Amino acid sequence: MNRLAGKVAIITGAARGQGEATARLFAAEGCSVIMTDILVEEGEKVAADIGGDVRFLRHDISSESDWAMVVEEAVALYGGVDILINNAAISLFKSIEDTGADEVRRLLAVNAVGPFIGIKAVLPLMKAARKGSIVNISSVNGLRGTSGMGAYDMCKWAVRGLTKTAALEAAAYNIRVNSVHPGAIDTPMLNPTDEPATEALALDLGIPFRRVGQPSEVASASLFFASDDSSYVSGAELAVDGAWMAGLNTNIQKLDYIP
Repeated sequence: MNRLAGKVAIITGAARGQGEATARLFAAEGCSVIMTDILVEEGEKVAADIGGDVRFLRHDISSESDWAMVVEEAVALYGGVDILINNAAISLFKSIEDTGADEVRRLLAVNAVGPFIGIKAVLPLMKAARKGSIVNISSVNGLRGTSGMGAYDMCKWAVRGLTKTAALEAAAYNIRVNSVHPGAIDTPMLNPTDEPATEALALDLGIPFRRVGQPSEVASASLFFASDDSSYVSGAELAVDGAWMAGLNTNIQKLDYIP
């Protein structure tokens, strides 16, 4: 416990799912947390439930002015920012041929440009303090291609590449930048109807662990990168996927548009 005592974290997409689990875990580890999301009612409810030094802010991560506001609030409330968890994202399940350019731009704005602006917003503070940890939540789709998710995959590969470059540029200031690559996790993105995740789903997807992951398991990976336990780790990528990426993916997805 208290692995994040005295630290301040910004966690995006924290109203539910992986972000919520990460906010709860970080608070339990002694961290002051700024939770952000566009889901105001849910986010405020989670922040109130966690209590302590946890605050919620409405935040469109594709907006530079919103990022400036969030960082300013973190400084005003807690004096700085030690940790950034770029978690917020949206998904799209469409073939390349069926995906419109505006849909691609929307995904890029949230899933790729958003984390880029976030890193840019916190770097001056972290450089001045000569310390910090940035964790970018990518996906196993940032490690492979997936039929029917071209636009989403492009964004998650972009986050993976951004992580490498940011790690290099920030290293001289003792700032670490790493990426987490969740597989099938029981969140609203995978499971929008909130039905119990079954072993059958994991088997259908070809996950060797024979179950989907839990948001808390992704949160634990982020905790490792955020804490001093990973003090000499930067530019790394960690798959949280039940060994899904350990071998060839034998699952041939059955998509409606394939004849």
